[in-house]
Amino acid sequence: MGAFAAIGAAAAVRGPAADGSADGLPPVRAITRGPRFHWRGYYDKLLFDPTDRFVLANQVDFEGRSPTADDVIRVGMIDTDAGDRWIELGSTRAWNWQQGCMLQWVPGTESTVAWNDREDDRFVTRVLDVQSGAVRTLPHPFYCLSPDGRTAFAPDFRRLNDTRPGYGYAGIVDPHRDELAPEGGGIWRIDLRTGERRLVFSCAAAARIPFAGRPDLAFGPTSKHWFNHLLCNPDGTRLFFLHRWRAPGDASFRTRALTMDFDGGDVFVLDPWGETSHFVWRDPRHVFAWAWHPSHQHRFYLFEDRTENVAVVGPDVMTHNGHNTYVPGTNGQWVLNDTYPDADSLQHPYLCHLPTNRRVPIGHFPSPPAYRGEWRCDTHPCASRTGTKVVFDSPHRGGRQVYLADISAIVRS
Repeated sequence: MGAFAAIGAAAAVRGPAADGSADGLPPVRAITRGPRFHWRGYYDKLLFDPTDRFVLANQVDFEGRSPTADDVIRVGMIDTDAGDRWIELGSTRAWNWQQGCMLQWVPGTESTVAWNDREDDRFVTRVLDVQSGAVRTLPHPFYCLSPDGRTAFAPDFRRLNDTRPGYGYAGIVDPHRDELAPEGGGIWRIDLRTGERRLVFSCAAAARIPFAGRPDLAFGPTSKHWFNHLLCNPDGTRLFFLHRWRAPGDASFRTRALTMDFDGGDVFVLDPWGETSHFVWRDPRHVFAWAWHPSHQHRFYLFEDRTENVAVVGPDVMTHNGHNTYVPGTNGQWVLNDTYPDADSLQHPYLCHLPTNRRVPIGHFPSPPAYRGEWRCDTHPCASRTGTKVVFDSPHRGGRQVYLADISAIVRS
């Protein structure tokens, strides 16, 4: 890993700003600092390299407004073993506040990262080997990667920029913007080696699947459809995604969860009820998601793919929506999650031990009122590959920055 350091030889050294530990909380320190602002990719991505030393992040000069087509951010990685040194990797003009540019380590590789960018009238994928410096450009953006790092999937980021501000990219108009459920727009499968792509599931195909959830949430003939939040299962056989729609003049949207094979076949409505939110695969057959279900209404549930089997997760301790993942190396016993700002404007990343239904806080961090809506700063906690560290974002010290918590004493006890 010595070659990583060589790339950033001219980068400034950033010393740790320790929050320390208090009241039994795990030790936390800032691994980025001003005057620029920093945040990471999404919570369900590989943000730590295979050694748990380098953490990927985005860098920006402003906050508090929507990105424009001309706004450029920097992408880089933080060397947590060398004074939290920032190592710049590149830049992008395809990004948003909630998910950055999809910056992540490519699964199955030791030193390859990928992120989205824009070239003239198209969004693209950059694939960089951080050791050699070699860069490839693929002619289509991506959202999620298969476990072997060979296949990517993507919704239409142009459509997302219109239908769900904060998740799409500015700069290119959706060619299907006047179509409610286009046949030519939807989910693409991309070969990461060749860049070849094909549409595997369209918005029109989703709209043709009858809605079987709560009647008051159903889509109608004037509803506009799109896709968001895609994730491959751990054995690379199924894709989970959210089908969303909004009626004209309606400020809110509705959601149902679907799964399908990588080629777009065997489509299954996993959660039909209309309010699916954050999720993660537990294993190749089960999805752990926040949703509404007639049994317990709004809860975290475990859905078994291609069946109607549903079970509540974390009763009494996981009662609010958050960004949920399983902690690696804990055999599915520990879950990482967070909260949105509470009545005191505090955000609470935390761990939950499922066998004992026990909740363990990581910290309680103020979220200033300015951080709401599209440019809010959710903590989006993400565990390291070994499951002993957690990175999260927070604006509690005067602007969004990245923080690192040591949870080894908790999950290894």
